Amino acid sequence: MKQPAGHHLAELNLGILKYDWDDPRVQGFVDGLDLVNGVAQRSPGFIWMMSEDEMDEEQRASDGALGGNPRTASTLSVWRDVSTLEHFVWNTVHKQFYDRKAEWYDAVESLRFAIWWVPIGHQPTMTEAIARFRHLGEHGDSDHAFGWSHVKQAQLWKTKNCDEGTAA
Repeated sequence: MKQPAGHHLAELNLGILKYDWDDPRVQGFVDGLDLVNGVAQRSPGFIWMMSEDEMDEEQRASDGALGGNPRTASTLSVWRDVSTLEHFVWNTVHKQFYDRKAEWYDAVESLRFAIWWVPIGHQPTMTEAIARFRHLGEHGDSDHAFGWSHVKQAQLWKTKNCDEGTAA
């Protein structure tokens, strides 16, 4: 699949922590969020990320798209292209956090990641992102939502010993 002209790449990374946010067993994750998000925002190809306050509100809203689970940990961002997102995920401090996912998250072998094309300038909502995520889970890779394996130019996830559905 080639990147459509006039489009960027959106991603939703969604997980449920094993323990509450204030539990010492996830403190390493919590303490690293500003570092990882800062690296993302300074990375070549980074376009936009839902703010921490907006994400917190989305994660806590009992009637929202994420269902109000107080242990939800997610990101929603937009990148110039596949290679820039891949570089951030697999070649920065983010990879160190990815490698510890089983320590911090429940259901690490389940789908936790979806990507899709968005028109340049578009900032997806959480409702849109969850719809794409669910579509991927129900129908598999398609032009509507996909994982790394659906994008031919995505190569790093293959060499980093990563599982398709959990790759971010």
